[in-house]
Amino acid sequence: MNIAVIFAGGTGNRMNTVSKPKQFLELQGKPIIIYTLELFDEHPLIDGIVVVCLKSWIPFLQKQLKKFEITKVVDIVAGGETGQESIYNGLKSVQSHYGADSIVLIHDGVRPLITQQTITENIETVGKYGNCITCVPATETFIVNQSDGTLEIPSRKDSLIARAPQSFYLKDILSTHEKALSEGKHDFIDSCTMMSHYGHQMHTIIGPMENIKITTPTDFFIFRAMVEVHENQQIFGF
Repeated sequence: MNIAVIFAGGTGNRMNTVSKPKQFLELQGKPIIIYTLELFDEHPLIDGIVVVCLKSWIPFLQKQLKKFEITKVVDIVAGGETGQESIYNGLKSVQSHYGADSIVLIHDGVRPLITQQTITENIETVGKYGNCITCVPATETFIVNQSDGTLEIPSRKDSLIARAPQSFYLKDILSTHEKALSEGKHDFIDSCTMMSHYGHQMHTIIGPMENIKITTPTDFFIFRAMVEVHENQQIFGF
């Protein structure tokens, strides 16, 4: 089984919104989270979806799922104190519904610009190599501060930026989460960082450059422009 775990637990402080978390901001009457969920709901290889959501917003999300006819969501679970704990809650739900041999695609609810091809390639790469991290090429130079005060500048041509989905066999990512929790580690920035920390070799694919995470007003404007481009492509065929 191929299950999407969609993280929609953030509060959106950098978006400067007051009334709604960023994942529920609307474009053309549709919340960002719904744009994201539609991509997985309509994909023929996705068998189910688990959403991790701010507890107080779960009733609102349930209404939106009905309004926009999202049919593959099997569970909505409350988030934890950190992003890591929230994803763990989602993974436990997948385990209870589908079992540990499932493939899970962990994705941000505010990344609505991935493609059907990206989802397919994630599933195929996990089946072949055991995991898949969606990346884009680095377009600027990274500077890394070393513990001794010196700077490391990795080669840009050899650098990738990790985005999402980040996909794994459930049994692998869940056992790694449980190991981290047993060691009192609660603040891994993302799943591939955690898996790499515990010795797993990561495998990558290159996803679309527009696969941004909507965290600032500028990101929202880019998202709006991309939606308009896609609509024009449908209408005018370019």
